[in-house]
Amino acid sequence: MKSFNPATGAFIRDYAEHDASSVSHRLDSAAAAFRVWRAVGFGDRSKLMRAAAGVLRSDRDGLARLMTGEMGKPIAQSEAEVEKCAWVCEFFAENAERFLSPEEIATDASRSLTRCDPLGVVLAVMPWNFPFWQVFRCAAPAIMAGNTVILKHASNVPGSALAIEDVFRRAGFPAGVFTTLLVGSGQVGALIAHPAVRAVSLTGSEAAGGAVAAAAGRALKKTVLELGGSDPFIVLADADLPGAAEQAAAARCINNGQSCIAAKRFIVEDAVAEPFEAAFIERMAALPVGDPTDRRVAVGPLAREDLIAELDRQVRESVRLGAVLGTGGRRLERPGFFYAPTVLTRVRPGMPAHDEETFGPVAAVIRARDAEHAVEIANQSRYGLGASVWTADARRGEALAAAIEAGAVFVNGMVKSDPRLPFGGVKCSGYGRELSAAGIREFVNLKTVWIR
Repeated sequence: MKSFNPATGAFIRDYAEHDASSVSHRLDSAAAAFRVWRAVGFGDRSKLMRAAAGVLRSDRDGLARLMTGEMGKPIAQSEAEVEKCAWVCEFFAENAERFLSPEEIATDASRSLTRCDPLGVVLAVMPWNFPFWQVFRCAAPAIMAGNTVILKHASNVPGSALAIEDVFRRAGFPAGVFTTLLVGSGQVGALIAHPAVRAVSLTGSEAAGGAVAAAAGRALKKTVLELGGSDPFIVLADADLPGAAEQAAAARCINNGQSCIAAKRFIVEDAVAEPFEAAFIERMAALPVGDPTDRRVAVGPLAREDLIAELDRQVRESVRLGAVLGTGGRRLERPGFFYAPTVLTRVRPGMPAHDEETFGPVAAVIRARDAEHAVEIANQSRYGLGASVWTADARRGEALAAAIEAGAVFVNGMVKSDPRLPFGGVKCSGYGRELSAAGIREFVNLKTVWIR
C-alpha cells in the first residue's frame, strides 16, 4: 500500500500488506481474545476505554498531522476529529453498562429477562474521509459491549489504520481486542466468510454497501451499513438568509466537501431564492483554499486525483444540461488535488448535481414553490441520511422534519453526529444505527432468559 499527500501529490511511504498467513493469525487472535474479553467486567473495560481517550488527547497533534497528511482535511478539523474520538470513548465507557443492563419482563415464569451478550469478532470496513472518527464510533461501543474488532481500513490511509491499533495497544487493551489488517478491498468477501467474523459494520459508498450486504447475507452475518448521502438543506422564506448562507457554505465544505452528511442539495423557496443564491455564492467564493496545514485555510484538497475527475464530470454535465455556474466549476491550477468551491443554480432532476452524490465542494441550488414542495424535492433522492431545515418558526421546522425521509433532521443547525444520538440512514443510505444506546445494541445477542 502507498500513501500520498493530496495537497502536493507527493509520495509519502509504502506499507507492506498483510499476507494470507498473517491475516489468518490475526483473525484467530481476535477470536481467542473475544473468549477472554467477553468475561471482563464493565468496570475494567471502562478503565481501558478511558485510557484510550487519554492516549488520543496526549497525541492529538501528531495524529492530526497524520490524518491531514494522508487525506488532506484542514488541520483544525483533524484536531477536532481526534478530540471527538476521545469523547466517544469516554461516552461509552460511562454509559455502556447502563445501555446493556438486563431488563426484567413479567411473564408466566418465576423470573424472565433479556440480556445483551456480545456476538464475537466484528469486522469494521471503514473509509478514508474521517479516518479516525468512523473507526472509533464503531469500535468504542462494540468493544465496550464485549466484542473484539478487526479493522479493514481504506487503502489510502494505512498510517491512520496502524495508528489506531497503536492507540488501543498503548491504552493497555489485551492483544487481539482491536486489530488492523492492511489488505485490499478484494479481501473483504473472504474476511466476511471467515468463521471468526460474526458481524460487519461498513461505512462507505452505496456500491460497497451492496457488495458487503450480499457477502454477509450469503454468510448469514449481521450488518450495519452507513452509506452515501445527498443531504437536503431546506431554506424557507422566513429564514435568516445571511445566516443560512453562511451555514450553507460551512455545511457544504466541511472536510473539503467529502462527508456523507455534508449538505449537498440546497432547496430554497422561490420567493427568496435570488437573495439566498447571491449570498451563498459570495460566501463560497470567499472560502480560502490551499495547504490544509495552514490554519487560515477552510478548504483543502480532495483525497485522490480520481475524485477530482468524477466531480468535474458531474459539474460539466450538469452545466451542459442547463445548470448555471455561480462560482468555481474547475480544478485549480496548482500541485495537489484541489477543486474550487462551486455553486450550481437552476439545478433540476436529470442533472448529476441533482441525482447523484457529489463528494467535494460542489453545491446544487434547487428552487421550490413552497415548503411542502421543498420536502417533496428533498424526498426525491434515493438517499436518506441527513437533512436540515432553516426557518424562523422552529415548530414548523419540527413538523416538516416528520415528513422528510432521512435518518436525522436538524432544524436551524448543521447535520452532525453526536455520541448521544443515533446515527444512520434509510433508503440507499443504509440501515442500522451507530452511537447512542441504539448503536451499542446493534452488535449484541438480545437474549431471552426464562426461569421457573
